[in-house]
Amino acid sequence: MDQNNKNKKPGGKNNGNWRGVLSLVCWALLLTIAISYASTYMNSAGHQASSVEIGYSDFQDMVKAGQVAAVDFDTDEEILNITPEDGYVYTGSDGSTYLKRTDEEGHAVYSVTTADGERLSDVSLRFFTVQIESNDAVIAFLEKYDADARISQDYQPLANPILLFFVSYILPFLIIMLISSVAMNFMAKKGGMGGIGGIGGVGKANAKVYMEKSTGVTFRDVAGQDEAKESLTEIIDFLHNPGKYTEIGAKLPKGALLVGPPGTGKTLLAKAVAGEANVPFFSISGSDFVEMFVGVGASRVRDLFKEASKVAPCIVFIDEIDTIGKSRDSRMGGNDEREQTLNQLLAEMDGFDPTKGVILLAATNRPEVLDQALLRPGRFDRRITIDRPNLAGRIATLQVHTRNIKLGEDVDLKKVALATAGCVGADLANLVNEAALRAVRKGRRLVTQEDLLAAFELVIAGTEKKGSVLTEFEKKLVAYHEVGHAMVAYKQKNTEPVQKITIVPHTQGSLGYTLLMPEEDKTELRTKDELMAKIAVSMGGRAAEEVVMNTMTNGASQDIQDATNVARNMVAMFGMSDEFGMMALASRRNQYLDGGYGMDCAQDTAARMDRAVKEILDRCYQEAVEVIRSNREDMDKVVAYLMEKETITGAEMVAIIEGRDPALVENPYASTRPTESGFRPSTPETIEAPAKKVHMISQKIEAPEEAAQKEPIPEEPAEASAQDVEPPAGEEPQE
Repeated sequence: MDQNNKNKKPGGKNNGNWRGVLSLVCWALLLTIAISYASTYMNSAGHQASSVEIGYSDFQDMVKAGQVAAVDFDTDEEILNITPEDGYVYTGSDGSTYLKRTDEEGHAVYSVTTADGERLSDVSLRFFTVQIESNDAVIAFLEKYDADARISQDYQPLANPILLFFVSYILPFLIIMLISSVAMNFMAKKGGMGGIGGIGGVGKANAKVYMEKSTGVTFRDVAGQDEAKESLTEIIDFLHNPGKYTEIGAKLPKGALLVGPPGTGKTLLAKAVAGEANVPFFSISGSDFVEMFVGVGASRVRDLFKEASKVAPCIVFIDEIDTIGKSRDSRMGGNDEREQTLNQLLAEMDGFDPTKGVILLAATNRPEVLDQALLRPGRFDRRITIDRPNLAGRIATLQVHTRNIKLGEDVDLKKVALATAGCVGADLANLVNEAALRAVRKGRRLVTQEDLLAAFELVIAGTEKKGSVLTEFEKKLVAYHEVGHAMVAYKQKNTEPVQKITIVPHTQGSLGYTLLMPEEDKTELRTKDELMAKIAVSMGGRAAEEVVMNTMTNGASQDIQDATNVARNMVAMFGMSDEFGMMALASRRNQYLDGGYGMDCAQDTAARMDRAVKEILDRCYQEAVEVIRSNREDMDKVVAYLMEKETITGAEMVAIIEGRDPALVENPYASTRPTESGFRPSTPETIEAPAKKVHMISQKIEAPEEAAQKEPIPEEPAEASAQDVEPPAGEEPQE
């Protein structure tokens, strides 16, 4: 490996410069030739527009007749420019006649009569003929027949061909090359495009080099990714203490691939690694390698690794590597530039020495499209997942983003973290910023809990449409729709508590919404009962419309779509269908993006799957209808209060259902989940203490040493006494 590197070093920079100079020379030469031909064409076109050609025999006749006033030799074009005497009339081949005269200023002008009879006066023309004899022969002929004809002696003999070529081509070429070189060097200094190493430096890497002082990011600024930070700590330790690893013969992985959904902090984590290690940080996007010129991307890869090796140890970060690292599959058509860039990247990763401390980090949210050669051991052989943070991670992330925010005493970040299940770090940063902006709009100097919850609702539903006015019927319809969701969620098990109900229109297109907020952090694990309950809650709005209002609206479109997606996942991917059982009918395509999947079954099976999905939806819808019908009176009370207030909390809804005054609710955001006496694995505090299962007996138990001195107690019969029998449930033990 070292020998190969040595072979590559000599002349590498000079070769790159010579290639740049050669390309510049070629461009300058092409421009010179183009300008020369364009100038010749324009001169020729100008001459043709203002000249009249006559035959050489006609010229001789004019000389013999004494009608030639002057003859000028044009050695460049090898023609004779003829000035006739005043009054000379010439008839051209096209039928036009030309009458020559001299104006008051002494210039030769012509009166032209075209073949169509149109007359033009005082036209500047030039009569010429092609010179078919030598200069001496023409002069002798003029002197013989017309001694009064003036012969121009201004012409020069043919110039030196070498000098003529230098003036016509070499000199313009040098001028164009000088101007181009100055312009490209100016562009390179302004845009960092790399000087003369290409056409404007297109082959140079546009990597931005961040030193530790300019990044200012450490692990203290990254929260919620403890597992990822632990995996990257080894890289930081290697950059600080490489000898500890080389002594034992260990080699650090050359590349680490950061994989996760958008907004989870992959780029931030890479900067934090550079900040913790206090080493230079090269950052470049995968799209920066791809250009319209084939081979430019490969050149930039070479240049990037060359610059990184000069300042090693360092970290090279390639964002969105899937842009150049896609699988080289010719079935869908290839891209030569992208494939050459990928091939060069693979070669460079094999060529550089990992002991020098050049660590390559890359980020993507589409790992399934990457080429297998890029993921094999020796390249990106370590994959670090940057997933959505859990409850503890969201709390830590909120603490990081609220570090410089003035918070009120009522702020409970845990409740905000519970409400933002599934959000990434970028979402939480946006939420905190929206809360701070809302506090300023309200004229407060502190951010309150209300601001944080309102900012969360702003993200999911948008701002309120204050100018939107609903009719009484529409308002009642929306109220029953939203209370239908809330009632099914309240009466069903395995659902999340109701936090808020509103019938105020919002900019996200909803005329109202019901907010369910979990009370505990839920993992991605969901039971079948929980999924069925989620579908039933989505169906609650349409069920209320049909049961109460005897109609249907398009307001349930999003609910139907959400319920259908859950039911389809249950059948196709979760194995929760009675007909198909544990059979995978689809596979996920983009795990970290849209979460969609593709069907992996026959068309007949897909049709049967649709019927299984419909059965689940119908079953859940019937459950929602039964809940609405059995709680119709409570719904009417809640709807009446909701239409009056337009926005109520879940605790107020529970107070109405239980017959209490909702205005007297002390904590409007209290839990709406009914207390359960049964065992729930997620709430260990409901487990009875072991001491309650100990049954007291009235018989005295003596110490072993005392029992040894007395007679042994006779053994009891097989039937247990009443004192030893455990009493039935709900009864006290008998003494």
